[in-house]
Amino acid sequence: GSYKLHLFQTFVFHNTSFVDTSAWGTLEDIVFAALQKYTWNILYLYPWVYPALPAAEWDNLQNLFRVYVHNFILSLSGDATLHQTHYPFVVQCATGCDLYHNGSYTKFYHLAYNARNFLSFHVDNSHWERQEESELAAHFERQFNTFTGFSATLQHLLNVTCVDHMKKFIEYGRAALERQELPVATVFARTPRPDQLQLVCHVTGFYPRPISVAWLRDGQEVPPGSALNTSTTLPNADLTYQLRSILAVAPDDGHSYACRVRHHSLGNRSLLIPWG
Repeated sequence: GSYKLHLFQTFVFHNTSFVDTSAWGTLEDIVFAALQKYTWNILYLYPWVYPALPAAEWDNLQNLFRVYVHNFILSLSGDATLHQTHYPFVVQCATGCDLYHNGSYTKFYHLAYNARNFLSFHVDNSHWERQEESELAAHFERQFNTFTGFSATLQHLLNVTCVDHMKKFIEYGRAALERQELPVATVFARTPRPDQLQLVCHVTGFYPRPISVAWLRDGQEVPPGSALNTSTTLPNADLTYQLRSILAVAPDDGHSYACRVRHHSLGNRSLLIPWG
């Protein structure tokens, strides 16, 4: 299958001397490592993470992150003063690589400023490009394109290191990646107004994330439409997911209704929960 190794960072610049930093890494949807807030040490969040790489490589990554975070904060703090930026402001970074089943991969590095797309790094030609037309973005584009050493390191990390490490994490974390949790489904009704009944199918506790939830009317699947409202899939605190699907019907319309759930953990079976 295909896999994603992504790294997320948030820098909250409160004033000229105080910056909050947080960072975490994900393999697919598993948060497997994070950066300790004040020491900037790497925290290994699963037992399989540390053994996946040689100790010397973790030391190397640790030092790289420390230097990167330090220089990043220094650079942005200096520029904020220069451009009279209003405090507080937030800079976010998303970077990583996606590996596909045919062996090909893509990689990316994006910066956001106060939740706006701000700057991107083109890995193949080692070039920074602004994502908005502003004086600040133009300045950062020029400045980051002078950081040739940083750009070369980033290019190597995304072109080589990211995929190499991902393959190791996949190998050592296979049990976590292939974990399966069965969905639990309940059906209940609510009456928002006298002439309408809302049938709610709540499905929770499942892993992995992909799932199919459908309403059946007299055994036939209800097609998408204004009467059908399905939420996005939301995370639970225990590393499983939940969603709900709501079907609006007329009370006593004479039809029979059931909620059908299909999920990888069920194999070829489906859950079928009738209403009433």
